[in-house]
Amino acid sequence: MEYLIRFAQVHETFRQPEIQALATLAGVDLEIVSYDDYSPYCIVKLQDEAAARAIITRSILAKDISELWGQGTNYEGLHAQVHQRTQHRWTYYREKSFAFAVDTFAGKRSQSKKSEIIKSFAYMGLEGPIRLRNPDEQFYVMEEYVSDPEASILGTPKVSDPRKIFMGRLIANSNRDIIVKHDLKKRRYISTTSMDAELSLVTANMALAAPGKVFYDPFVGTGSFLVAAAHFGALTLGSDIDPRSFRGKDSEREKGEVALMRNFKQYDLESKMMDLFSSDLTNTPLRNCQLLDGITCDPPYGVREGLRVLGTRDGVLKEPRIIDGVLAHTRPGYVPPKKPYGFEALQKDVLEFAARNLVPNGRLAMWMPTSNDEAIEFPVPMHPNLEVISVSVQYFQAWSRRLMTYRRLPEGELSDTTQGRDKTDARGICADELNSFRRKYFTRNGPKPENVELAQ
Repeated sequence: MEYLIRFAQVHETFRQPEIQALATLAGVDLEIVSYDDYSPYCIVKLQDEAAARAIITRSILAKDISELWGQGTNYEGLHAQVHQRTQHRWTYYREKSFAFAVDTFAGKRSQSKKSEIIKSFAYMGLEGPIRLRNPDEQFYVMEEYVSDPEASILGTPKVSDPRKIFMGRLIANSNRDIIVKHDLKKRRYISTTSMDAELSLVTANMALAAPGKVFYDPFVGTGSFLVAAAHFGALTLGSDIDPRSFRGKDSEREKGEVALMRNFKQYDLESKMMDLFSSDLTNTPLRNCQLLDGITCDPPYGVREGLRVLGTRDGVLKEPRIIDGVLAHTRPGYVPPKKPYGFEALQKDVLEFAARNLVPNGRLAMWMPTSNDEAIEFPVPMHPNLEVISVSVQYFQAWSRRLMTYRRLPEGELSDTTQGRDKTDARGICADELNSFRRKYFTRNGPKPENVELAQ
C-alpha cells in the first residue's frame, strides 16, 4: 500500500536515511517509490497502517504520514485516481467526523480557492460532522509548485499552477514536536560544542536507540547524544579525556553531582544513565567485548587546539612522582600527561573500537568534518567489519560536517573497503603536521595560531 510522507524542508540529506533506519528498527519492509531532496513529499510502500505508524511516530525530520488516495499533475487526473483507488471505501467514512485541509509547498492559495478545492471532493459523500479539532478522519490535499526543483533553489520563478497534487488520509503525526522540549536554549547544562537537539535526536534514530539497548559516547562533553538516546529508552554510558567537560564548574553542580546529570534530571532520565568516566579512546577501561548496541559521537576535529591522547611524547614510561608522600597521580586535580594525536588516527581508532565493542548489527553514528570543495577530498573512513549504511551532510559555507552511520557486520561477513581511506598520519609534533583537516581548514579560512604544539 502506498503512503505519503510529508517532510520538514530541513537537513534534506538526513531525511531518507532516518526513515530507512526507523523501518529497520520497527522491523518493517519499506520501499521508497518517489523521493526528492527539494520536495517535502515522499511516496513509500508499506504493508499496513501499523507499519506506517511505527515509522513516523519516531521520526524527527518528517511531519506526518498519510494513506495516499491519489496523485496527479492536475485536478482532473487527481480526481480520476481517487475514484479508481478508493471509491469502494467511501461508505466506511461517510458518518465519521472529518476535517479537510489544503497544504501548499512553494505556492499560495486564497481561502476561497481552498474552499473550492475542498468542495470538489463532494462526490465522496462525507456526511459526518465537520470537526476542525480531533476529527475521526483528517484528509489533505497537498500541492507542490516547484517547476524545476534544483533550479528553484537558485531563484528561478515558481510556476503559477502546481506541478504535482496529492490527496491522502492522515495516519499519524511524527515526533518532531520533541525538538522544542529538548531545545538547547532550555537545557540546564551546555557548552559551545553541544550538538543541537534536532540533530542529536536524528543521530540517535540513525543508530537505532531503543529500550533495552546500551549506548556509548566516547567524547561525551555535555551529553547531547546520550540525552537523545535516553529519550528513546536506551541505557547510556559516556567518557571524555577531559572530565571537566561533563563535571562542569563548581557553580554548575548540584549537591556535588556532575553537571551533566542536570540534563538527565531535567527530562526525568536519571535511570538511563549508567556511568561517566575519564578516558580516551586508546586507553579505555572498557573490556574488549561485544557489549554496546550503539555508539554515537562527535569527535574533536583538532581545529581550535591539537588532538591529544594519554601518554608521553617520547613513549617512555616515567617513574611515579611522589608529592608530600603521596603518589602524584592519586592526588585530587591530577592532570595526566598527553601526547600528539592525528586526525586520521582518531577516525581509525573510533572504527576499530566500534568493530571490537558493538554487537552484531549494532550501529556507529559518527560526525566528521569535510570540505565543500571537490578538489579537497576527505574520503569516508572504512573498516572491513563495518558496513557504511548512510552518509548525510550538513552544509555550511566552505566546510561541512557529515554524519556517517555504520553497521557492525556479523562474524564471517566483510565489507568492501577498496574505496576507503588508505592513509596514515604523518609523523610530527605540531597540530598541522598531524591533522590534514586542520591544515586545509586554516588555508581556506584565514590565519591560525602560530607554532601551535600539542600540550604534554
